[in-house]
Amino acid sequence: MSKAKTILSWVLRIVSAVILLQTLFFKFTAAPESVYIFSKIGLEPFGRIGIGVGELIASILILLNPTKILGALLAIGLMSGAIFFHLTVLGVVVMNDGGLLLTYAALVWIASSTVVLLDRNELAMMLTQIRNLIEPDKSKSL
Repeated sequence: MSKAKTILSWVLRIVSAVILLQTLFFKFTAAPESVYIFSKIGLEPFGRIGIGVGELIASILILLNPTKILGALLAIGLMSGAIFFHLTVLGVVVMNDGGLLLTYAALVWIASSTVVLLDRNELAMMLTQIRNLIEPDKSKSL
C-alpha cells in the first residue's frame, strides 16, 4: 500500500474507532438517550449492552493492523443496523440531537467501507484463505 493510502487508512480507522468508543459511555452507563433508543426498537437492555460490546470489539479490531478488515466489516454491519433503525423506527432526529447520532453512524459506515475498499486485495486474500479452510484442495490429498 502506498504511503498516502496507508495514512488515509489510519485516519479513517481512527475516526471510526473514536466515534465508536465515545458512544460506549452512553450505552454502558444506561444514559437516557441510549435507553430510549433501545427501548424504542425493542432491544433494551440486552441489545444496548450487546451492541456496545460489538462496537468495542470493532473499534479494537479496526485499530490493529492484522485485523483492520474484520473490524471495519463489523463496524459496517453494526452501523448498517443503526442507519436502518434511524430510517425506519427512530427517525433522523432522536431526542433533539439534531441528527447527530445518524450522522455519526453514517460517518463510521463510510470510513469503514473506505478502509475495506482501500484494502480490498487483503480482503480477497482473507476470503480465499477461509474458502481453502472450508473446501481444501482435494487434488493435494490424492
